Parts: sequence; C-alpha cells; structure tokens
Amino acid sequence: MKIEDKLVASVISGLKALYGQEVPEKMVQMQKTKKEFEGHLTLVVFPFLKMSRKGPEQTAQEIGEYLKANEPAVAAFNVIKGFLNLTIASATWIELLNEIQADEQYGLVKATETSPLVMIEYSSPNTNKPLHLGHVRNNLLGNALANIVAANGNKVVKTNIVNDRGIHICKSMLAWKKYGNGETPETSGKKGDHLVGDYYVSFDKHYKAELAELMAGFTAQGMSDDEAKAKAEAASPLMQEAREMLVKWEAGDPEIRGLWEMMNNWVYAGFDETYKKMGVSFDKIYYESNTYLEGKEKVMEGLEKGFFFKKEDGSVWADLTAEGLDHKLLLRGDGTSVYMTQDIGTAKLRFADYPIDKMIYVVGNEQNYHFQVLSILLDKLGFEWGKSLVHFSYGMVELPEGKMKSREGTVVDADDLMEEMISTAKETSQELGKLDGLTQEEADDIARIVGLGALKYFILKVDARKNMTFNPKESIDFNGNTGPFIQYTYARIQSVLRKAAESGILIPEQIPVGIELSEKEEGLIQMVADFAAVVKQAGEDYSPSIIANYTYDLVKEYNQFYHDFSILREENEAVKIFRISLSANVAKVVRLGMNLLGIEVPSRM
Repeated sequence: MKIEDKLVASVISGLKALYGQEVPEKMVQMQKTKKEFEGHLTLVVFPFLKMSRKGPEQTAQEIGEYLKANEPAVAAFNVIKGFLNLTIASATWIELLNEIQADEQYGLVKATETSPLVMIEYSSPNTNKPLHLGHVRNNLLGNALANIVAANGNKVVKTNIVNDRGIHICKSMLAWKKYGNGETPETSGKKGDHLVGDYYVSFDKHYKAELAELMAGFTAQGMSDDEAKAKAEAASPLMQEAREMLVKWEAGDPEIRGLWEMMNNWVYAGFDETYKKMGVSFDKIYYESNTYLEGKEKVMEGLEKGFFFKKEDGSVWADLTAEGLDHKLLLRGDGTSVYMTQDIGTAKLRFADYPIDKMIYVVGNEQNYHFQVLSILLDKLGFEWGKSLVHFSYGMVELPEGKMKSREGTVVDADDLMEEMISTAKETSQELGKLDGLTQEEADDIARIVGLGALKYFILKVDARKNMTFNPKESIDFNGNTGPFIQYTYARIQSVLRKAAESGILIPEQIPVGIELSEKEEGLIQMVADFAAVVKQAGEDYSPSIIANYTYDLVKEYNQFYHDFSILREENEAVKIFRISLSANVAKVVRLGMNLLGIEVPSRM
C-alpha cells in the first residue's frame, strides 16, 4: 500500500476522532514536502478549518499529534503555517521498498480483456525518399507513446500509413525511367529507399534546369520574372510527363503499375532495415493506394446525407463555418482525392479492422488545423472515436546548421544519422576507457546501445510540443542529462550487484526493517516509488519527456548516494544488504523507464 494512501486513511480517521466529521478522500491533499522544510510528505490543512473552528497552525498541530500517536508510519512532524510536514519512519520506507522489490514490473499496469483499445498512428513515410531526422522524432515519439499507453493498462495497436501514391512518387519513377539505365539496389549496392530518393532529387535537378531554360526564353520575349516563371512551370514537359504518369497510374496502366510496385518494394525493404535498427515496429501497415478510394466512397455517402455540398465544378466541400472554421475541400472537380479524403478512408478501414476506443495520430504541429477538421468530419460521418481523436502534435527538429529540404538532398538521412551516432559513441567510449577489456563484439554492441540511446534520449527528453535542435555531439556525453549518463549509471549498479553476488551476498526477498535510514536513502526510496505515478502522469499527458527527465533525476540522486555512502564496504551487514537491494531497485526502475522510451541499457560499460 502506498504511504500516501495509508496516511490519507489515518487523516480521515483523525478528523472523525478530533472533530466528529466524515470527509471524502479527495478532500485530503497530500504532497511532497518542499526541499527547504523538514519532512517527506505535507498535508494541507486549510480545507479542515471550518470543522476544527481553529486557526491553521493549531489545526495542523492537533492533526499532527493524532497521527504521531496513532499512525506508526509517522515518526515526527512540524507545522509551517497551514501546512503539516510529516517525517515518515524508516521501517515504513523499508516496507515500501519490499513492496517495490516484490514487483518485477513495478509501476506498469497490465491490460485486461476489458481494457480500452488505443490505436496509435506514427511514421507516415512517403515512398519517394528514405526516412530523415524529422521521421526519427516521429518514430521515437510514436513508439515511446505506444509503450507508455500500454504501461497504463490499455490494449495498443501500432499502425503506420504509407503515402505510396501521388505526383511526388511519379517524379521518382519518371526520373528512374529516364535516367536510371535499369539501376537496382543490387547493381548499385544502395538501400532501395536511398536509391529511389536519389531519383527524386534527380527529378528536381532536371526540372529546375528545364525551368531556367524556359524562363530565359520567356524573359527574352519581354516577360517579367514572375510571368516567365509561371509560364515555364505550366509549359514544363518534364512536369507534364509526371502528371500524365499519375493519370495512367490512377487508370491502372499495367506498365506504370508494375514500375510503381517494383520501386515501392525497394523502398519497403529499405524502410524495414531502418525501422529494425531504430527499434520501432507496427502491428498493421495501411497504404494510401488502398485507402483513398475508400475515402471517396465515404465522402460521397456524406454528400448524399447532406453533410457536404457540391460546387458547380463538381468539387465536394464541407461547410465548417458553424464550428468556427471555413469551407474544406474533400474531392477535387476531377474526382481526385486530397489528404483529408485519404484520412477518412484510412479511418473507415481501421474501424472495420479493430474495435477502436481511442485514436492517436502522431503528426507534426504544421498539421494542427488538418486534425481539427478531421475530428469534426469523422464525427459527422459516424465514427464513435472521431470527436475524441487525439492529435499528438509535436514540433519540428533541426540540426544546429538549420532546416532540411528533401528535394535538394540536404536532408539528414536517418540511416546516416544512426551510423554517425554509433561511431561517435564508439570513439567517445574508447577515449574514456569504457570499452577496456571487452571483446570486439561486446564493444560493437555497447557502441550501438550507447549511440542509439543517446539519439533517442536527446530527442525524447524534450517536451514533444516544442521545436528542438538535435546536436549529435552534445547528446553523447557521459555527464549531464543524456542517455549515456543514465546507461553508465545502470551499468555501474550492475557491476555492484555482480561483485555482491561474487562475494556470496544474496538479496533477501524481504529486507529486515530494523535499521535506521539516512535522509538520502529515504529520499531515494521515495523517488523509486514515484515511478508508478510518473508512468500514470506520462500516460495522461501523452508525454514521454516526463519519464525521460524523471529517470535522469533518479540517476543523478543515486550517483550522489553512491559517492557519499559505502555499499559493498559497509561494515554493518544489515545496512550493506539494504543498500545493495536499494541499488538493485533503482536499476530496475531505470531499466523499466528507459525501456518505455525504447532505449536499451547495457549491463557492462
């Protein structure tokens, strides 16, 4: 039983005994004592002044005396104005540690048959280019969020919607057809997604050269730059060919469809490698080429029911002025769909596949308006979870050098970034002697764990809603709020536990309660115990950064304890066993917290 729960029950009994009043649990506010005051937990007494008919200090004093006499968990108390600060007895902290020790999955709640089903969509790549730094933030947030939502007792389905159709896909296909000379991932030695991405960049390069040539001709005829640019874009043979290719694709042309399947399959094989290395996965992948027609059907159904209206050019719109928004295009005049139509189609398929209770979309904040509209439209079309869909909106991620552009090939590639992180981790670890005495295989594995851990932690510790700058060098630091600092502390504790085991010291199932603890030790137990509340809070706020920063604070606190107190050299056997057990439970919670973030922790370093 949590110490807070025990104290709340005792306060309720005390109020009955002292003032003859029954109070509900929610009226008893218990919080952590501020660092500048003595005590562990503080009771706010202002809500009880009416029943005590006394001042705040006297009321706090009376409740404190009652608790000291009747609740063994309370060792001492002090009163500061209307706040009653309670010092918890050492034996109670050890009992709490025993409870944590008995639960291998402490802080995590298992889903049951009746748990809600939450679907989380993340990644959403395009098949015309490899995954880049922006996708890295999306994937890491989506994966961590799925773990956190599952740790709060929900059933979770992780999904991905792949944007595998459209003019941008045709650009890569056309460039490969024109300039590729039959190049394949096998003949080039490139990953398929990289190869296709190169042709997307190639299309843009040829298109720009073509535009420059056309514009020069038009400006020579006396046109202004803006006029010449507009005319050049309309007259571009290359863009015309790409549009014709899209029309043929939509018409099901066998040659174009064959080329599309071949190049998309190259990309999927490349994506799979990247996802595997990143440690993210999906339960179900949807493809826009399958969902956009479903969306058109659903929009036409909404049109028939009078939810939407048609303009003279045949385009279909939703009037959202009653919701304080504007008119939203759902189908173009030529019958082709827009992103909104595709999202409605994907929703329809998902709802048919799963009994979804809540839907979370992990998509950047530039799409805030899109999801506001999607929520209203899904609700109008009868999707039960439409109104309560969650857009987990996150900020952009940049490098210290600035923004990235796919068409110009200046994007930070996810594969290159992960490789760079691993090799930097290896160099840094070697310089600091962290890999001494390890085999080549062990050293490589630790470099991978540390490099990817540094990347993931640096991205996940930032509040997702904020824009951020990712600095690779800063992230691989064995000091400060970084992944490697946390991983190194975990490995340090594992080393302590191995030495204890080699000395024949076994951690008992129940640590005896008869020892006096220091303030630092009590504080550490309190922090470890907080993990359950932290997981709950992270789930309620959809915030992986809460877990990241809690884990760092716990590790920082443990390192001070490790520095100030003997563990294996402690002469008092009972104290030694307690400290080893405390260390083991800190490590367990660090591992559980890091695992929720998708980060591995090494047992040696």
